[in-house]
Amino acid sequence: MSSYVPNTALQVKEMLATIGVGSIDELFAEIPAGVRLNRPLCLPKGLSEPETVRKITDLADQNISTQEAVCFLGGGMYDHYIPAAINHLLLRGDFYTAYTPYQAEISQGTLQAIYEFQSLMCALTGMDQANASMYEGGTALAEAVAMAQTQTGRHRVLLPETVHPEYRQVTESVMPSLGARLATVPMEDGVTDLARLNEMLDDQTAAVVVQYPNFFGRIEELDEISAAAKRVGAMLIVVANPLALGLLTPPAEFGADIVCGEGQPLGIPMSFGGPSLGFLAAKTALLRKMPGRIAGCTRDVRNQRGFVLTLQAREQHIRREKATSNICTNQALMALSATIYLSLLGEQGIRAVARQCFQKAHYLRRELEKVPGVSFPFTGPFYHEFVVKIPQAKKVLDRMAKEGVFAGIALQRWYPSLSDCVLVAVTEKRTVEEMNLYCQLLGGLLA
Repeated sequence: MSSYVPNTALQVKEMLATIGVGSIDELFAEIPAGVRLNRPLCLPKGLSEPETVRKITDLADQNISTQEAVCFLGGGMYDHYIPAAINHLLLRGDFYTAYTPYQAEISQGTLQAIYEFQSLMCALTGMDQANASMYEGGTALAEAVAMAQTQTGRHRVLLPETVHPEYRQVTESVMPSLGARLATVPMEDGVTDLARLNEMLDDQTAAVVVQYPNFFGRIEELDEISAAAKRVGAMLIVVANPLALGLLTPPAEFGADIVCGEGQPLGIPMSFGGPSLGFLAAKTALLRKMPGRIAGCTRDVRNQRGFVLTLQAREQHIRREKATSNICTNQALMALSATIYLSLLGEQGIRAVARQCFQKAHYLRRELEKVPGVSFPFTGPFYHEFVVKIPQAKKVLDRMAKEGVFAGIALQRWYPSLSDCVLVAVTEKRTVEEMNLYCQLLGGLLA
């Protein structure tokens, strides 16, 4: 039996007739000829639905997921355990199909979810306020830098090498068009070089960015970096791993002005790279500089609690020329996932997960010290990621992947000086047996 393929040409003809246009060329007549493609698109022949499903399935089967391999990958996306209750609630139609909650009277569930997310992010970071919605960690950092520029009237921003290289790439792509002058602070032993930072600071510095823990998993000297920034009137922007804040001192206690980052560790699947969730929290003084939405809790004329969009200092439908940002999507579904995760685990649960990540990472590092040929380029405290130097790292990583172990991320693509260095991440999901298998496979390959 042949598959049904719709007569696209007939459908197009009918649609053109409905709007009173004779042809596609006539429809696009207002577009200057010089900017038109003027040739057919390079697309393959159309497929029926069964053929499409078969092709997509064949492509997907070429991937190896974390269900099939043991995962020690990190660098911003982590293989944490996700409670089954999250999808059970998240995929309800009233949440899964919801969009921007412009009409409060029909969006109380979505607005409450955003409000609870904001409250939980404030509790984690120690900041006064948080917003929704950011795309992911990189654009959240770019928005934080824009806030610092607007607040201080300055345009110089110091970005250490230890900040996630992709976050830096996003910021370097977006911010120069807004007048930012970005300067890279070198690192020393896997953390920001404090001496060079102090030399680079001046009275034109709008902000200093620091990642906590940093891209290499190291814990930066936030108190010293904060003090140095404040001496010249610069703001402190902290890019934080929210789950690590269950164990580490909140950035607010170091004097952070803005805390932003990637929310994927909070109950969101890795999904081969996305979608994920950005978060941004700040001091009260920066309230009207924040992008995205801020949901608030109020009471109606009958004294019943209700939720509203308190502030939308952004995007086209408000004051386009005065908007603080063009962030205009709704990441509330991802924010809801993080909210359910944090609610299910609670304060003690988050601390327990963070502690397990810390302890297991340190166990693996101690065991790797016993593997001949392995070395560690950085010393000092780390959370649940660390850098290990492995001879012929790329070849070893490929071999271990074939054995069912994603052994880490090669760092040379971002840091040429870190040849043969691998970033290894350990989450609460990893067992002693899996970590021992990692060491055994690595030792066998190096031998």
